Amino acid sequence: MAPAEDDISIEEKRVYAGNAGRTDAYVATETGIVRVAFSADKVGAFDMVTRDPARDAAVLPREAAPSLLGVASPDGLRVSPVGDEIDPVGVTDEPAVAIGVDGGTIGDGASAGGDAFYVATADGSVDRVAVETTADTDAADDGSLPAFTVTSTRIGEVAEPRAVDGPLVAAADGVHRITADSAADSGWSLASVGLDDAHDVAGAGMPLAATATGLYWLGNGWMTARAGDASAVAADGDGHATAVVDGDLLVRDDRNNSDTGDGWGPDAWRESELPVDEVAVALGYGPGVAVAVTAAGTLCVDAGDGWRHQVIGVRDVTGVALAERQ
Repeated sequence: MAPAEDDISIEEKRVYAGNAGRTDAYVATETGIVRVAFSADKVGAFDMVTRDPARDAAVLPREAAPSLLGVASPDGLRVSPVGDEIDPVGVTDEPAVAIGVDGGTIGDGASAGGDAFYVATADGSVDRVAVETTADTDAADDGSLPAFTVTSTRIGEVAEPRAVDGPLVAAADGVHRITADSAADSGWSLASVGLDDAHDVAGAGMPLAATATGLYWLGNGWMTARAGDASAVAADGDGHATAVVDGDLLVRDDRNNSDTGDGWGPDAWRESELPVDEVAVALGYGPGVAVAVTAAGTLCVDAGDGWRHQVIGVRDVTGVALAERQ
């Protein structure tokens, strides 16, 4: 059973203890970023960490430094190290509408550098933005803002970008794929890979796309997983995925498959009911957990034993990003 909202107060700032460690979900909304802390499916403290409009969010993990939270905002890309205090600093000034992370591999697995954000701007441009902090500002405890070194590379353009995940971009003119390209002046290229009116994409593991006509997976071309109006999709790169089609939440994992466990067609997906009668609008994955945030501002977490939830009191949700905390 989900914990009662009255049992968890903002003032307590308490996170339920657990062997799974702490994960923070950063929920992007038109009124700012809400951070929700949880351990496995035990939801703890939540607070508003920024109060500027956020159109999307992504977390860039780094091995030798704190992860970076990237926020796509009307004022451009804003970045903050992940920690107790979140204070994003503007690093670009073109209005941003969607953001994803370069995970270091593109397409067939060839190295693409990693350690960068992919940012889609309001005018349709797609940029690769590498952001670095100096060692002393990563660990600063005097309240000073970190100093960033930023390298921004224009990759290409799409029509009305809506979402970015890994090397995939969802746009009004379909799905596009970013690849390393030594023949291009920028070292990168952006190519259309089909479909129309794409709302969302998942670029970890099996490529997935949510469009106005259905949920698709990339097999011998784009194959239909479920027909309907697909509005959101997310995957963890390890065979697990969630999607929203015609307002229904669908879940894909190996337990859904009766044979080899590697299917992505209609039989691989099952409907899953959230503990609240609300429609999920933002989906994400963290270490061992799936997250769904509803239009009414409820965050739901599933660590394998069903959904738990917490009302976080915000609407106009535009995205969610997860960061593992030590």
